[in-house]
Amino acid sequence: MIANKHILLAEDDADFGSILKQYLEMSGFSVEWAKDGEEALQIFQKGNFNICVLDVMMPKKDGFTLAEDIIEINPEVPFIFLTARKMKEDKLKGLKLGADDYVIKPFEADELVLRLNNILKRSQKTSSVITKEENLQIGNFEFNTKRLELKINTTSHRVTEKEGELIQFLFQHKNQLLKREEILNAVWKNDDFFSGRSMDVFISRLRKYFKADTSIAIESIRGIGLEFKINKT
Repeated sequence: MIANKHILLAEDDADFGSILKQYLEMSGFSVEWAKDGEEALQIFQKGNFNICVLDVMMPKKDGFTLAEDIIEINPEVPFIFLTARKMKEDKLKGLKLGADDYVIKPFEADELVLRLNNILKRSQKTSSVITKEENLQIGNFEFNTKRLELKINTTSHRVTEKEGELIQFLFQHKNQLLKREEILNAVWKNDDFFSGRSMDVFISRLRKYFKADTSIAIESIRGIGLEFKINKT
């Protein structure tokens, strides 16, 4: 059983939203339903949600903008988009934001429930990559695994829990060629398409963090995976 199944549903279609809310509640979820993006953000700020289901096309604030606001508040909360549009650009935009899934209307409600449960299972599993060490020396960086603080000289970044897990896994396997599926299964507990796109976003973020140290590089090997390189002096 998956505990903590509290969902924020943002859907402006009254008939569809009401039916979907009822179906999700019948499937064991606790649901708070917002009729537009601004209302959804207000509800999110006051609540403690395990996952968000966001319609893309909504009045006052669209789903993409709402997702960006949610990420600013709590980047660890997974979210998926619902949309009637099949535009490739929309899907790519959603994935770049870090969406865990992208569901095109019309869809079967039981399929959505399965997707939500799979995402929650992944997000609630205790990571096996967390080290017991509190401070790691990574090149010229110091990473505090408890505070999730990555520091070099006087500059520091507070990373998310998922970023912290990825940093630790890569560091534990530094200067080794890692297959994509190895990283995905260790950190995301899944190697499906959406987890892969999510990993690409996180890798881009880590490259930005570590660019301050030229001895560190995250090199991609096309079709295989990547290597977290630390050049010893």
